[in-house]
Amino acid sequence: MVMEKFEGKPVYFNDVSITGGFWKEKYDMVKHVTIDAVYDRFDETGRFDALKCDWEEGMPHRPHIFWESDITKWIEGAAYFLQKERDPKLEKKIDLLVDRMEKYQDQDGYLNVYFTVVEPEARFQRRTDHELYCAGHLVEGAIAYYHATGKRKMLDVAIRYIDLIDRVFRVEHSASFDTPGHEEIELALVKLYHETGEERYKLLAEYFVNTRGTSKRDATYDFADQEHMQSHVPVRDQKTAEGHSVRALYLYSGMADLAMENREDELADICDTLFENITEKRMYITGGIGSTCRGESFTFDYDLPEYTSYNETCASIALALFCRRMWLINEDSKYADCAERAIYNTVLGGVSLSGDEFFYENPMAVDPKRVEFNESRANGLKEHLPILKRVKVFDCSCCPPNVVRFVGSMGDFMYSVSGKTIYAQCYMEGDAEISLGDKTVCLSQKTGYPFDGKIQITTKTKGVYTLALRIPEWCEGYEITINGKTVDAEVRNGFAMVTGEWEEGDQAVLNLAMEIRLMEGNPRSINLCGKTAIMRGPLVYCGEKADNPDVTLRNIRLGDVSSFTLETREIAGKKLPVMVGKAMEQKGFETLYRPYKKDLKEIPLVLIPYFAWANREPGEMTVWFLEL
Repeated sequence: MVMEKFEGKPVYFNDVSITGGFWKEKYDMVKHVTIDAVYDRFDETGRFDALKCDWEEGMPHRPHIFWESDITKWIEGAAYFLQKERDPKLEKKIDLLVDRMEKYQDQDGYLNVYFTVVEPEARFQRRTDHELYCAGHLVEGAIAYYHATGKRKMLDVAIRYIDLIDRVFRVEHSASFDTPGHEEIELALVKLYHETGEERYKLLAEYFVNTRGTSKRDATYDFADQEHMQSHVPVRDQKTAEGHSVRALYLYSGMADLAMENREDELADICDTLFENITEKRMYITGGIGSTCRGESFTFDYDLPEYTSYNETCASIALALFCRRMWLINEDSKYADCAERAIYNTVLGGVSLSGDEFFYENPMAVDPKRVEFNESRANGLKEHLPILKRVKVFDCSCCPPNVVRFVGSMGDFMYSVSGKTIYAQCYMEGDAEISLGDKTVCLSQKTGYPFDGKIQITTKTKGVYTLALRIPEWCEGYEITINGKTVDAEVRNGFAMVTGEWEEGDQAVLNLAMEIRLMEGNPRSINLCGKTAIMRGPLVYCGEKADNPDVTLRNIRLGDVSSFTLETREIAGKKLPVMVGKAMEQKGFETLYRPYKKDLKEIPLVLIPYFAWANREPGEMTVWFLEL
């Protein structure tokens, strides 16, 4: 791609107010429930007390190498909500944690509880131990909290630590390795560069990205393999998504940031190549990535198992963050298509409808009998299967605070700009103030998306500019009206370009046809052959035993969706649109085997949005059904 032809600019969430609809409900849930739920679990498990740096052998709650990332992600997420509304009680909790960070930070700037009280001799000695990953989340949390409150203490703490890291890694090369074992600091450094204007932070991000896959010292770290940490080849030679999926997508996000900063076509092209490999060959229909528990990793093209699918919540969050960067590099709706697939299915599937329980993994199918049998085995005889019910906290609890920070900054996904064009990327109800260089354009969006395909955008600013309305890849028909009159608009790279001399109060309405669609997977995926799934809009639907108590879901055949209609039903206290229709089931028989004969009966079938499964009693669930 030639980056001179397109230069996208973000519209940040602090210039967006989510005012109603689907995302206001999720925003309020996280604000009033999830923030406190995550805080309480972290308090109970000793994460916050660890910051006192008084742990000794024999005491409970031995600090872990990545506990700080849990804490600072929670601070970052809470800070995004504080940017919208100050909360003295919440700030007091954060200020206490920041005071502890400042107190135990070494004089040289070092800041990591584990390597301060457990293994001080091992600082910057083991590439796999998350020091730089934790530092990256510290930076992002510090910037967010400074923006929310104007308090600099955490930011100053983070800068002192990053200055040490810059000296140790980029200047002196005195650490025992050269690049992070778990990427994240790269994109945090670009944020810090923007915040401070200090060139050395961008140089450090470039050093970490450009050195990856070239260092002989890094090659001595043989945790799993070099592909696990995306260090098998230099980044500009990587053509397929390999290794740990969260690490990979954080790396690709950092690469995209640097491609934008330096206007580098080669790095941008590599990012797009990796995007295509993920979305065309290594991504689940729900936007989940990382198909195996072994290293939480990508495997090979079209390998998409169902019962053992991993699909970490954090991985889909990282994928959405990567997509948001890519739509600033290239004018193409495919990035927002991918982002919303991940967001509305796997990301939201990672948190309960009540907002206080979480999934680390997001499977495509579960069989309670298989899980029960598996749990009865000794550890050495178990296979890895996902849990059937969300939990309050994990030992590795990266996902819950990640959900907090993601929903808190959800407005980031609403718009972007390039020149005099405003791109409507992800539809949600809210108001936005959008800078077009010499003027600020105010837009108000009303919509029932993702359940309804009508999007109404009211302009509150006079002027000549273009609204680029994304036509999702799933949409087979749409209509655009301006002040009630139908218009034909040029569609370019998936965006309907509506240019006008707008007056205050003008209304652009996009009506997207939301048909129920029967989907199939590429037959090269052996797990999907002969199977179908159902989608409506960006939402994947699944069958759950709670709604279909008298059938074996994996015995159901789907081949026609004409009977399906939408009904509103209550699930765990939330009203949601479910699909109700007819399907076919092969009749059972007593023997284990028999000569084949088609012996089908019609049955009723209820399907619910995938993100809403596992909010009732545990039971069978499946996304994919047999072909009729």
